[in-house]
Amino acid sequence: MRVRATVAAVSGALALSAFAVPAAQADDSGSAYRADVAKVRAAHAKSAFGTRADAPYDMDVTFSNFKIAKSVKVGTTEHVSTTVTYTMTHAADIDIKAADFQTGPYIYKGAFATPDNMLFGNKAATCTATSDTTADCTGKIDVYPGDGELLNSDAGTWTGAALALAQNGQDPLSENYDITKVGYADQGDLGSTLVQRASKLTVDATPEPVQKGKPITVTGKLTRANWDNGKYVGLPSGQKVVLQFRKAGTSAYTNVKGIQTATGGALKTTVTASEDGYYRFTYAGITSTAGVSAKGDFVDVQ
Repeated sequence: MRVRATVAAVSGALALSAFAVPAAQADDSGSAYRADVAKVRAAHAKSAFGTRADAPYDMDVTFSNFKIAKSVKVGTTEHVSTTVTYTMTHAADIDIKAADFQTGPYIYKGAFATPDNMLFGNKAATCTATSDTTADCTGKIDVYPGDGELLNSDAGTWTGAALALAQNGQDPLSENYDITKVGYADQGDLGSTLVQRASKLTVDATPEPVQKGKPITVTGKLTRANWDNGKYVGLPSGQKVVLQFRKAGTSAYTNVKGIQTATGGALKTTVTASEDGYYRFTYAGITSTAGVSAKGDFVDVQ
């Protein structure tokens, strides 16, 4: 499921399918949230483009203090969820405690008006009123890479946004649903986060055991999630990786030397055996790809 910028220009039915809850969450009790948002947001977007009159009215709601993790690391199949907090400010006559009032955070890639992709939560946020016109809200962004929500080109900086909708007694499933009586608010450019391709790193130090003063060969491989095909693939050559060592009986690693990946993310270097301990590779990451450290490989020096 990919929520593309074309949602703004397609029919309500297609827009609804674009926001459909991933198969893994199809039976979740909160699955109606995305469907409600899809229907109202699509109508609001079409109204903004001047293509339809039957649209929700603009609701007096704004958002601030948007906080999200600096980065969201996404693999190939596992569901990833990250928490977002924000402040919602609203007109005094808006009942945010109404059963059919909903608000939630989302993030988008590209421009707010014509995003390349968007990621939402499965459920609406929960809010606690702090005054008659403000509330502190907590919601989630849910990502399902196995359902095709992301492509490799989506890796990088995403922008935070939040929305609110008040059905005001209207039933979205009713044939008599009057969307013009529904209130809607949507605000972008609230913050940012990196949506990164998760990475993996291996290490193997040989021989084991080894005589003191003899060479140790340390090999490994750096790979990252490929959202286009659902597999892990080697990074391009030239990625900077650091070999580290931790003396047996201690807890801290120290840098030994820096090396670069070869074709397919392959790593290979040599060091001189001096004492018992653990060797590992560590990768700081880049904008599109998360950093990672391998689990240390113990070498017995005799």
